[in-house]
Amino acid sequence: MGLTAYRCRLLLLPVGIVLSALTLVVPSSAIAQDAEVGSAIDEKRADVGSDLEPLDPDKPLTDFPDFGVDWPDLDEPISDSSEQQDPVKDSARELELDRRLAEEEVVEIAEGDGDEDLDVGGTVNFQPADALAERDYEFYFTGLPAELDTIFSERFKALSALEQYKGEEANFAQIKRRAETDRELVERLLRIEGYYDAIVRNRFAAGKGKAVAVTVAVVAGPQYKLDEVNLVGVEKAEGDDPQQFSNAFGLQSGDVVNSDAIVQARAKLDRDMAESGYAFAETEEPELVIDHADRAGDLAIVVTPREKYVFGSILMQNSALFGSDHAELIARFEQGDVYKQSDVEDLRRALIATGLVSTVTLEPVASETDPGAVDIAANVTPAPLRTISGAIGYGTGEGLRSEVSWEHRNFFPPEGLIRLTGVLATQEQSGSITYRRNNFRRRDNVLNGRVALSNIDNSAFEARTFAVSANLERQSNLIFQKKWNWSAGIELLASQERDINGDNQTTSRETFFIGALPATLAYDGSDDLLDPTTGFRLSARLSPEASLQSGSFFYARSQIDGSAYYPVSEKIILAGRARFGSIVGAGSNRIAPSRRLYSGGGGSVRGFGFQRIGPRDVNNDPAGGRSLVEFSLEARVRLDFFGGNFGVVPFLDAGNVYTETLPDFSGLRFGTGLGLRYYSDFGPIRVDVGTPINPQEGDSRIAVYVSLGQAF
Repeated sequence: MGLTAYRCRLLLLPVGIVLSALTLVVPSSAIAQDAEVGSAIDEKRADVGSDLEPLDPDKPLTDFPDFGVDWPDLDEPISDSSEQQDPVKDSARELELDRRLAEEEVVEIAEGDGDEDLDVGGTVNFQPADALAERDYEFYFTGLPAELDTIFSERFKALSALEQYKGEEANFAQIKRRAETDRELVERLLRIEGYYDAIVRNRFAAGKGKAVAVTVAVVAGPQYKLDEVNLVGVEKAEGDDPQQFSNAFGLQSGDVVNSDAIVQARAKLDRDMAESGYAFAETEEPELVIDHADRAGDLAIVVTPREKYVFGSILMQNSALFGSDHAELIARFEQGDVYKQSDVEDLRRALIATGLVSTVTLEPVASETDPGAVDIAANVTPAPLRTISGAIGYGTGEGLRSEVSWEHRNFFPPEGLIRLTGVLATQEQSGSITYRRNNFRRRDNVLNGRVALSNIDNSAFEARTFAVSANLERQSNLIFQKKWNWSAGIELLASQERDINGDNQTTSRETFFIGALPATLAYDGSDDLLDPTTGFRLSARLSPEASLQSGSFFYARSQIDGSAYYPVSEKIILAGRARFGSIVGAGSNRIAPSRRLYSGGGGSVRGFGFQRIGPRDVNNDPAGGRSLVEFSLEARVRLDFFGGNFGVVPFLDAGNVYTETLPDFSGLRFGTGLGLRYYSDFGPIRVDVGTPINPQEGDSRIAVYVSLGQAF
């Protein structure tokens, strides 16, 4: 009865609307007769009085022949009469129907003990016995397109509610809410990949034990393709640039509608215009119109190239550190070169690398003197120019060491550094003054000068030395890692050193006056200065030297170093190193002990003391030699503990020193051990503990080394 009454109310509603419409079209002349009509109705009601029958809701309704439409049969099922519809609406209706049907196919399985194989297509609703009980859950994906790359997984893991609270127990209602949030997330992520018709639904089942198994089921549907791609306004660029920019943009009709690809294409377009002289070019936000009927999209981006420029001057707003002429020396561009944003960014990094500034802002501005040029307005914030630093440490075989230094990085503008250094250690006492001028006459050239006075007393030799040196170099730094590095210079030394007399094996002190012209050339093909993981390095050093001691004579010291790095996996790097050294032109007894070749220590053969490998004198102290060989092999293993910031490094080193000019590879000394690495933001901190496998007499069984950066 209640259902019949509801249907009646639904069917009477149109009748009321029709009657109201009829009332609205009554002629205005009838309004004047309202009073007479109302009076007649009152009289009629009085005549009828109590003869009116009571309303019977079950009585058949009276026909209205004027309407020409029969009353519908309330017991007859309602039929769908949509025989002629718009095909686009038809497609949308079918899509929605498919979606509803897919959602109706989701069947939640009754709770079990978790040991049996569950039928996802079962018909029993899943409902835990205790819906408020907290339990674990596990979740899976099914139906994801094979074409999805890793960024989909990365984004889902970063934004997923299920992933965020994974491992934390929750009641069933909380799990369902998280799953629903992730279902919407997956739909959004699939739209980014061009799957605009994707159907995503959740399935819940009993997992192992009391856990809930959540399955995110995906029906991806077709991947939409681009129909029209319009770069509106790009034709205003000069010459062949419009075609170049279209090629740089890359996207064209038939490509997948991928939001990431659109963002990347716009960035490529911006970058290509900025690299082609268009300093003030702009692109508006992409407009994408999706056509669900054709499963396609139209993409339009408004491009405003503006004028094409060349470089003008560099305008320094703060010239206290250095002026525009020095900034132009540092820049890799000259006035008249086509404007490139990458050159501006390179200048910004180079200014930071000077160490004189903390922040740099570079802005292109239209030149006031040259209409076709753009000036670079540079605004720098000075960094603290004076630094006091100190260090203290201990090394096996070297003892305690403390060092303090003071420096002023712009004592002689521009970029003229002065550094005062003092060392107080168990085996060394020294003081030095260093002069360093960066970007000397040319970008990346560094001029160095040094005056030092030292007293060294270690197991290999004793030397009291006064040294003056200078060189010009081009070396890598933490901001710019260069492929090619070189240096060339001069050294002048006066040194009084302890030596063993070869005739009677007695100890004596002799004074040496030495002049040297050291030069190095190195190639760095590795991927990182402090923590390389792939590539190789090669370097060669040659130092022709003249010695004035009991007459004058000449000799040459040379050394070749090579290292290689091979990634076995994301967390394991194999690294190897080899070194060969030689001195030709003089015998060991004529060469000053401080200029001979030694091996052993943290940067050499670990496990042995500093300079402890090789020939020994009558006191069992290292005597040095004229040739050496060294080899190292280690595995750098990154650990997952503590956020992946720690690693272990098992290593094996070998080497020896010989009295002959060329090594014969005999009597190699082997050291092995284990290192610990802490990977900080500025590079790995190294702690190596080694032991000699075949020690010589007097060698310690354990050696410890600490430094910044890998061993090689």
